[in-house]
Amino acid sequence: MFENLSSKIEKALHTLRGKGTITDINVAETVKEVRKALLDADVSYPIAKEFTDKVKAEALGHNVIQSVEPGQMMVKIVKDELTKLMGSETADINIKGSPAVVLIAGLQGSGKTTFSAKLANYLKTKKAKNVMLVAGDVYRPAAINQLQVLGEQIGVPVFAQMGVTDPVKIAEDAIRESRLKGVNVVIVDTAGRLAVDEEMMSEIAALKKALQPQETLFVVDSMTGQDAVNTAKAFNERIDYDGVVLTKLDGDARGGAALTIRYSVKKPIKFIGIGEKMDALDVFHPDRMANRILGMGDVVSLVERAQEQYDEEEARKIQKRLVKNEYNYEDFLAQIGQIKKMGNMKDLIGMIPGMSKLTKDVEINDDAFMPIETIIGSMTPYERRNPSCLNGSRKQRIAAGSGRSIQEVNRLIKQFEDTRKMMKMVSNGKGKMPMMPKRHR
Repeated sequence: MFENLSSKIEKALHTLRGKGTITDINVAETVKEVRKALLDADVSYPIAKEFTDKVKAEALGHNVIQSVEPGQMMVKIVKDELTKLMGSETADINIKGSPAVVLIAGLQGSGKTTFSAKLANYLKTKKAKNVMLVAGDVYRPAAINQLQVLGEQIGVPVFAQMGVTDPVKIAEDAIRESRLKGVNVVIVDTAGRLAVDEEMMSEIAALKKALQPQETLFVVDSMTGQDAVNTAKAFNERIDYDGVVLTKLDGDARGGAALTIRYSVKKPIKFIGIGEKMDALDVFHPDRMANRILGMGDVVSLVERAQEQYDEEEARKIQKRLVKNEYNYEDFLAQIGQIKKMGNMKDLIGMIPGMSKLTKDVEINDDAFMPIETIIGSMTPYERRNPSCLNGSRKQRIAAGSGRSIQEVNRLIKQFEDTRKMMKMVSNGKGKMPMMPKRHR
């Protein structure tokens, strides 16, 4: 996420590293490089210039404290200004109503249907809401089918009326049915077009007028760059939506849309899509995103994800087994499962301060734990529960069964033993048990 922008801004700020004081000359040089980095990220020139003018004025107006280096001060100033540019405050979704109606709008291909399902999953699992999805795209049968498949995947009902061509009627019928079934939130997926046109705008405007939704969200593909901002403006002028959703932020997006869409349309970014999985949806936090752009990580989000997947009851059981020296490969495998639920590996590593720079050119995929899982999967239940029984002949059989080498099996066994010792030491010393084993290399 924002790898190119991050590296260029970091390079620009490097100009002030080691300097004793902030001067007109070194600030001007730094600001020039920051502006170039923003322009390369597809931020429009007027916004890039206004942003860097504010950074420059703020920097030159600061008397650097003796304990703070000019470079550190400039990083803080840029972070603060980036946070303001992206909206300062985190904006929540409005789901008050009986039911609350959420209208989804955007161009075709922006990810509306997938986002609708992700939002339903988010509201169901994290907000404990009873949700219904509505297939309001009457032009593309594949969209109805896609929503039904996704709805089944996440366990959320999908209201659809095949053959009905009036999206307003479909949505109104869905709302009536939702009241009978005690549904809290109705999410209406709508048709998109390849470009903004009058027919599309009239239809979405009619839907909003008829439904009076509590929340209207505009979904935009962040990989379309500055065009995303122009489309967002056109939609906002017509339907005055409540917030923006940026999809495909895990791709090769240059980041201009994410940085400037809030500034350009004066509407908050509420969610960001960071992958294909149904749980790959994050609430947008401007301050945390600014940290990530500056290579400072996002420890708060990392901890929040860990807490969502952390099973305290299971942790207590494992801690008891650690004390009795009974921690085994089944426990090890269960912890790996918890880590995998937290999201894709590259995104998680990018949340650790400084790691995004170290892993910039490193290919990190979601199959990182597959060798461990394959080897443990080739063990018998007895072997998984009794690690000490793994003698030479058992290792040979496990290697053959998993398609891995004997060296890899031995490496896993050593890693398991090291992890068990470390966890027991921490557990005995502080009463807390760490959740994460090391990745198998």
